[in-house]
Amino acid sequence: MSTTGGRASTRSTLPVPLVELHGVRKTYREGGRDRVVFDGLDAAFARGQLTVLFGRSGSGKSTLLNLVSGIDLPEAGRVVIDGRGLNGLPERERTLYRRRHIGFIFQFFNLIPTLTVRENLLLPLELNGVRGAGAEAIVARHLEQVGLADRRESFPDQLSGGEQQRVAVARALVHDPLLILADEPTGNLDNETGQGILGLLVHLTREAGKTLVLVTHSVEAETYADHCLTLEGGRLVAHGPPAGRGDS
Repeated sequence: MSTTGGRASTRSTLPVPLVELHGVRKTYREGGRDRVVFDGLDAAFARGQLTVLFGRSGSGKSTLLNLVSGIDLPEAGRVVIDGRGLNGLPERERTLYRRRHIGFIFQFFNLIPTLTVRENLLLPLELNGVRGAGAEAIVARHLEQVGLADRRESFPDQLSGGEQQRVAVARALVHDPLLILADEPTGNLDNETGQGILGLLVHLTREAGKTLVLVTHSVEAETYADHCLTLEGGRLVAHGPPAGRGDS
């Protein structure tokens, strides 16, 4: 991860970025006034690496993920994923790009309650045109990876919180996206369960060679990260290198 403005340290040899933000400005209207979240933010998230993002409540962490995914648009600047500028695309094309190339994991799981575990995983595949026996095989493999092969026909409300989040991890990976965005994925779990989910998420994304941007308050996440950043005053400030993951 690199940042500009002289406030952040970087590695001597920077890896190839998958995600780039150039001069991004984002404001919200609050109480009749504009609140500036970002003003000229430059950043890059490296391909195949894990970036952990910290910050106080209201610092803009979720807004940053929404900008990266194209859910939100900046008033100025560019958001680029794998060389493609997202904010220049029409809304439908952004939606299709997000559906194909980005996986999401949320604090409150966001599973569809009327669908079984199996059906929750089949849905992103079906939306991308993958159906039939091929889709079923992909779902079976991912449920095996997260240890839930025996819960495939269960509904979300029949699962524990940790089990629901394991389903959410599998769903985020099932369509083989370029980028995984995780917004407080352990925030609704007890510490022991949360650490298990974190370890599983990191293992599966590294095994698949995915780029992961993880928003969290869990300091234990630093031990897994390639880069650790904090949002302060609309700027990304790097810590580094993370404990246990120094330069070789």
